[in-house]
This record gives sequence, C-alpha cells and structure tokens, in this order.
Amino acid sequence: MDLQKSSDATAATPVGLRASDADRERITDILRDALAEGRLTAEEHAERVEGVLATKTVGELDRFVRDLPAAHPGRTAPPHAAAPHRPAAGAIPVDADESMVAVLSAAVRKGRWRAGRRIHAYAVFGSVDIDLSEAIFEYRQVVIKAVSVFGSVDIRVPENVSLRGNGGGVLGSFEVRTMDAGDPDAPVVYVDGLAVLGSVSARPRRGKLVADILDRVTSRLDARVADRVDRGLRKHLDR
Repeated sequence: MDLQKSSDATAATPVGLRASDADRERITDILRDALAEGRLTAEEHAERVEGVLATKTVGELDRFVRDLPAAHPGRTAPPHAAAPHRPAAGAIPVDADESMVAVLSAAVRKGRWRAGRRIHAYAVFGSVDIDLSEAIFEYRQVVIKAVSVFGSVDIRVPENVSLRGNGGGVLGSFEVRTMDAGDPDAPVVYVDGLAVLGSVSARPRRGKLVADILDRVTSRLDARVADRVDRGLRKHLDR
C-alpha cells in the first residue's frame, strides 16, 4: 500500500465527507501494520478497528492513526541494512551445536545462554520454545532448523537482529516475521523448517536488544574482576 498517495488523497478530501469502504480499508491497513510492528497491542488494534468500521466521515477516521508513523509520511523511517545472503554450503557445520526434541512433552531454552551456529528443534505432539532475546550471540549467522509434527516450535529473537525464514506448512502454519536490523554487523537468524499439522513461528521480542544484553554481561564481568582484584589486594595487605 502506498501510504504517501493515500495520505495525499486524504488531505485533499473534505473531512466532513462520508467515508467509503476504501477509506476504512486504508485505515485498517495502517492499523494492521502497526500491530505487526508491535506499536499496538492486540486489544488496542481490535478496539480501533471496531471504531473505524463504525465511523461515518473521513475526518473522524484520522483520529485512529494520528499517533502512528504511517499517518505522517514526512517522517523518514530509520535506515535498515540488508541482511547478508544465506550462508554458503559448508560455511556452517551440518551437525547441530544444540538439539531440542519434544515428543509428547515440552522443551524450553531461554535466559542467558550462548547460541551456536546451528540449532535443531523437533516437536512431535509437543512444544519447543527457543528464546534468543537474552542469548549471547558468539556468531553473526545462526541457523535454526525447526520441524513440527502435530506440535509447535516458537522462536523469539531480540528486536535489533535480522530475521529470515525459508520453509512451509502441510496443513500447518510456518510463519517467520522477516526483518532487517539497522546495524549492518548485527546477528542474522535464519529459520528453516516444516510444519505438518502443527506450527513454526519466529518473531522479535519487543524491548530486548542484543547490545543491552552484552553491556549487562560485560558490566557483571567487570564487577567480578574488580571484586577478585580487591580480595587479592586485601589478602596481600593482611600478610
């Protein structure tokens, strides 16, 4: 959807004019994109869409998107760096650094952990939850192979990494919310897989940044080192 043209058309339209189905669809498209970007909660999105459908005039429609960037085309969006191409064959080992298997059970990996170059996840009548939002990325490119059969694989990443997906579903759902990081050196997570009568989902976890996590880890390490040096000096002085 061309937001610039839509906005120009709205500006040229009398605010008291009766709203058409096309006018309402334009606003609901903006709201849908805002929900996908995390700017609106599901409850806020539903409430605004309900209001849009009940609105009579064009002028009244604008209030539902007034606080969203798409309604202000003059504002420039932050630049994004294109994610690098998929790793060449042999660039990443075929064997997984870590495998997670859930058969009639649940497997969860979250918190602060070191993400390897390749992670395999298999959910058969079970669920696998991979949360990378607080993980330490030792490699720039991470490949996750996710297979779900009558189960679910749920993947979360920090919001400032690039995310790519390549897979499909057989009577199931394979959904990867593609995004590009602003930093060209940011980690890239590739999700490959298949969902058979199940689901594979990968999306960012809002509010979690790789840099913030690394800064916290570094500060904790610095504090530990300082504490060890202090204790060493005290031992030396007490002799």
